[in-house]
Amino acid sequence: MLLRRLSHRVLVTSAVSVAALAALPTASHADTGPRQLPPRPFSALDGAGPDRLTVTVTDSGNGNDGTHDLRCGPAGGSHPDPGAACAQLDRVENGGIDPFAPVPAGTNCTMQYGGDATARITGTWHGRPVDASYKLTDGCEIARWHRIEPVLPATAP
Repeated sequence: MLLRRLSHRVLVTSAVSVAALAALPTASHADTGPRQLPPRPFSALDGAGPDRLTVTVTDSGNGNDGTHDLRCGPAGGSHPDPGAACAQLDRVENGGIDPFAPVPAGTNCTMQYGGDATARITGTWHGRPVDASYKLTDGCEIARWHRIEPVLPATAP
């Protein structure tokens, strides 16, 4: 009798555990990539005024250090290639990715070093404030930098 009660208890506990696990969301890879943006309605662009960003780069290793102003809508400013920079930011955002989002905490990134270059972008983009920092300290940060080139310059290898 005791054995029958014990085996019934084990069976019920197992069934409840399986049901609880099945109800959990499926596990995902820790490298979830950049933060996704919800679709932006066209009305968000109306009356928002031009996008204005200040891009500061240090230690790029190829003479592209300095601070530049970037205006989009229409493209302009002291940035070396404002048209291409604005177009790239639009491509990234139209792909559903926030070009200024940091690498999500807890993301698994490759252990590689891309150099001493750092950058900071501040200002306003599509009506929202921007204050983003960039570096080349691991694979995720390197990919994040490259995703918005030529807003940030190519760096020396």
